[in-house]
Amino acid sequence: MDHVGIDLHKRESQICIETADGEVIERRIRTERDRFVTLFGPRPKSRILVEAMTESEWVARCLEELGHEVIVADPNYAAMYATRSRRVKTDRRDATTLADACRLGAYRSAHRASDRQRHVRAELAVRDAVVHTRVKCVALAGALLRRHGIHVASGNVDGFIARVQQQSLPAELQDEIAPMLRMIQTTNEEIRAADDRVAALAAEDPVVKRLRTVPGVGPITATAFVATLDTWERFEGPHQVEAYLGLVPSERS
Repeated sequence: MDHVGIDLHKRESQICIETADGEVIERRIRTERDRFVTLFGPRPKSRILVEAMTESEWVARCLEELGHEVIVADPNYAAMYATRSRRVKTDRRDATTLADACRLGAYRSAHRASDRQRHVRAELAVRDAVVHTRVKCVALAGALLRRHGIHVASGNVDGFIARVQQQSLPAELQDEIAPMLRMIQTTNEEIRAADDRVAALAAEDPVVKRLRTVPGVGPITATAFVATLDTWERFEGPHQVEAYLGLVPSERS
């Protein structure tokens, strides 16, 4: 069986193929589906190693559809790079290192999330980006108001626009903050829509329903927790879950 290492990048990827006969084939192609199909479609079944990254899942699925065995590897596993040259790091050397690791079995597979949880993570990521946009707009609008000695009363961000409109503002200042207020209004609507979509997803998941019985845990927190872990069976125990989430409690006694 051929062993292949692919050093994936956003635009172009470096490929190293170590054939069963000992031949080494190197190729550089654009990171596009049809380029992978053209190169790997005619080749016999191979074992292919790629590092886990943004593009790795669709590339892995594309190659699996062509009949190849694909391993998405954990890039934090140091042993995978044992054969890497100490010379200047290049894409060709990285691809060769991955091909060697594939042949030697010196890798640790990364978890590949299910289609559902990938969709849920995407919904949560979009919501998070919109929330951060709203926070920045509110902060900038508040700063512009304070420059004129106008302080908006604190309160729920959903009522920020109404509290600003209650102020007596100079015409010039109104023009300055108008784009921010329109952006805040738009993000408010998008966040409400995102909340509805996440709530619908949460209603379909029995694990999320159970987590929501914990006081203070709402649909966003519960859905994010489940989507992040995906399957609990891949963890040996609660301490691994803590470490995976970055929750490492300390003792002070």
